[in-house]
Amino acid sequence: MSIRGLKKKQPKTFKVRIITVDAEMEFSCEMKWKGKDLFDLVCRALGLRETWFFGLQYTIKGMCTWLKMDKKVLDQEIPKEDPISFHFLAKFYPEKVEEELLQEITQHLFFLQVKKQILDEEIYCSPEATVLLASYAVQAKYGDYDPNFHEPGFLAHDELLPKRVLRQYQLTAEMWEEKITAWYAEHRGIARDEAEMNYLKIAQDLEMYGVNYFPIAQNKNHTDLLLGVDAKGIHIYSINNRFSPNKSFEWSSIRNISCSEKELTIKPLDKKAEVFKFFSSQLKVNKLIFQLCIGNHDLFMRRRKVDSIEIQQMKAQAREEKARKKMENQRLAREKQLREEAERAKEELERRLFQLEDEARQANEALLRSQEAAELLAEKAQIAEEEAKLLAQNAAEAEQERQRLEITALKSKEEKRLMEQKMREAELIAVKLVKESDRRAKEAEHLKQDLHEAREAERKAKQKLLDVTRLNYPHMAKYPQYSPGDSRDPNFDKGSTKLDLKDIDLKRLSFEIERERLDYLEKSRKFEDRLKELKSEIHALKLEEKQAGLYS
Repeated sequence: MSIRGLKKKQPKTFKVRIITVDAEMEFSCEMKWKGKDLFDLVCRALGLRETWFFGLQYTIKGMCTWLKMDKKVLDQEIPKEDPISFHFLAKFYPEKVEEELLQEITQHLFFLQVKKQILDEEIYCSPEATVLLASYAVQAKYGDYDPNFHEPGFLAHDELLPKRVLRQYQLTAEMWEEKITAWYAEHRGIARDEAEMNYLKIAQDLEMYGVNYFPIAQNKNHTDLLLGVDAKGIHIYSINNRFSPNKSFEWSSIRNISCSEKELTIKPLDKKAEVFKFFSSQLKVNKLIFQLCIGNHDLFMRRRKVDSIEIQQMKAQAREEKARKKMENQRLAREKQLREEAERAKEELERRLFQLEDEARQANEALLRSQEAAELLAEKAQIAEEEAKLLAQNAAEAEQERQRLEITALKSKEEKRLMEQKMREAELIAVKLVKESDRRAKEAEHLKQDLHEAREAERKAKQKLLDVTRLNYPHMAKYPQYSPGDSRDPNFDKGSTKLDLKDIDLKRLSFEIERERLDYLEKSRKFEDRLKELKSEIHALKLEEKQAGLYS
């Protein structure tokens, strides 16, 4: 066979770009391939077995449309581009993610898609729930929180919160990161698939989760309602409220859905109930609603039937995989714990080694210092010994001086006491002398008075004697030359003798008084000299006592 013949038999192909939430792939497709052939190729490339949730979506004339599985790819109204772009997305949503999503790849694709819808605000989420969901997304991406590795600012390039939430609260990026990290730190030990499943379990309870909205009208003139199709049924919403439906038709209560051009009819299972009709703006929209209704209804009925062998096998494999992963996670957790303990022990040993080295260094330095200190202490001891000798000598001298001062003080006290006693005696003597002087002065005064009286009596007696003599012996005046041998009157001789004796007594008395007065003056002068000496001695003793107190 020629090379030309081989070339002729090779089928013609066209290029396709498949865009998932987090990756892009390119395939070469044969011209005759149907939509299912391309879809199966993508699922095999992804390793996906739960294919009934997904589809290939493309945009034509501003409208999102799903690739039909039973028609050729090129026969459908697809964009004329090379390569042709398709988005591999979830077309139908499970009622309970934990029970229906068996494969980890399925769970991961749902997690990425729902996360993107929340960030793009296609699904409304409260600010508190967005922070919690963001913490699970961070746990799925970064693993367990490590403050040494996850430093502030490590979430700066991650989109974790809707722009609406960021605008609603005037918080900085650092404050949002702090809030998310506080929740993120509590998810320690949760594996990536568990974190993604926890994310989906929270998201499936949101009102807009898994709902496809289409504008409809109850008549041909107005588009005043929204029709939503999800895994539980069909819901009718007002234009301004996508959270609470005005009316709902569960799949179990719908008997039939029919589509004719722009009109779609929902017939309830209860034949007495009113048939609901509505109109859409385009026939393509009507057909898209009809396809979604059929697919969701088929999945609804499939969930309530016995699982097929393939599903049972997948569930068994999922359980085994979960058990294996659980054991693996436990083993990894134990290994991680042991590794952390070993690292902590290593750090502790290193810290202890460093501490011991530091202690050894300090001990060496202390030894050197102690040696230097010993030398200094030896010198100081020698100096101290010499100083001790000097101090002992000074102490002995001081003790001797103290004893001398004590003796001096005792002597001073004794002398002071004696002086005080002498002063008291001198004072007593002075008092006595004063009294004696007063008494002698009084006696002298009396004596003087008696002397004066005696002299006055003597004068009077002499005068009287002269008078008597002149009267009795007038001739005696003529004879002044009277000799002693002459005869005298006996009475005259007797009176004369008395006068002479009295005169002698007066002289003697005056002499004694004068002598006593001189003695008294002499004694007074001596006593005053003695008092002065005592005062000077007391003053000298006081000075010595003050000097002794200052010296001690």
